[in-house]
Amino acid sequence: MKKNKLDTSNFVMIAKTYFGLEPLLANELKQLGAKNIKILNRAIKFVGDNGFLYKANYSLRTAIKILKPVKVFKIKDQDDFYKNILSINWDSFMTIDDKFMINSNSNSNIFKNSLFLTYKFKDGIVDFYKKKYGMRPDINLANPTIVFDVYLHENTCTISLDSSGDSLHKRGYRLNTGLAPLSEVLAAGLVLISGWDKKKPLFDGMCGSGTVLIEAAMIALNIPPQINRKKFAFQNWIDFDENLWNLIVKSQNNKIRKSEIEITGYEINNKIFEIAKKNILNAGLNSIIKISNKNFFNSSSIIKKHIIINPPYGIRLKENIDNFYKNIGDLIKNKFIGSDVWIISSNLESIKKIRLKPSKKIKLYQGKLECRYLNYKIYKGSKIN
Repeated sequence: MKKNKLDTSNFVMIAKTYFGLEPLLANELKQLGAKNIKILNRAIKFVGDNGFLYKANYSLRTAIKILKPVKVFKIKDQDDFYKNILSINWDSFMTIDDKFMINSNSNSNIFKNSLFLTYKFKDGIVDFYKKKYGMRPDINLANPTIVFDVYLHENTCTISLDSSGDSLHKRGYRLNTGLAPLSEVLAAGLVLISGWDKKKPLFDGMCGSGTVLIEAAMIALNIPPQINRKKFAFQNWIDFDENLWNLIVKSQNNKIRKSEIEITGYEINNKIFEIAKKNILNAGLNSIIKISNKNFFNSSSIIKKHIIINPPYGIRLKENIDNFYKNIGDLIKNKFIGSDVWIISSNLESIKKIRLKPSKKIKLYQGKLECRYLNYKIYKGSKIN
């Protein structure tokens, strides 16, 4: 079936993110040129055109999804919801040959179960096509061509096209991860929150699979976060403009810069160290990032560096977790003079054993784990609490 062309004027979009990263994402959108920016809970509302939607997906470091709301309506009950779905002209958004997927979220007594909301939504689309063509499009959860997002808040339903498809945290450079991997979006957020000037040497003493180091290098070199990504959902839309997309990719890639910045890390676990090396190589950053298979606690004096550490939270440690964090505090006080140290942890009690007064405390989440991101300014004579 032939695809129709849609209007390419400005429209409202929603960029979703993690808790605590909203101001960062709003700033990214402002720098890209978004209009009418409004901060929401774990999301940013803004206005742009199709070209901006392409650029946002390709360029935003702290977004996990870009949604394009296409229908908003109020409902009285489940039957009313179904009737509204059936009445929509789905030919405006997909063809009968498309394979679709539905993500739903209900914060309403009308549909207490999001899964049932998904089923009713699916029934409405399928019945629309059966009634009009005597045929139906298929659902495909593994490789959909069209992804719908359905959000029901009380009696207001918002239906959006998911322009990203796979979450934007999937950058494409990680071949493998260690235990409890850090999301790429959160890792980029940690670097941006820390206020790194992209000049001071950056060091991660417990670098795991290398995510913080890779995101930092991409920020320093202005490498688009999705440069390794193969496909976005918007490339299957009926109004996709391939020439415009190629122009935007070229324009963003032309902004990549060279840098002699020093970015280094340690990882004590041999297996995870090898994973980090492969990920760094796959990201094409092995000439920028240098890592060593070393114990963080064997660090020699490190003067005036920008340090970001994501230590184990206790689940994987055989030793006493309180003592582990105490040793971190002792080490950074004695050997990191002149450094700006940032530490993220979900172990809210043991992190107190660092015994240094943080200059900043920021609440974040790693998955479902509530974390604190703490900043320590280390100077000669820093006092233990």
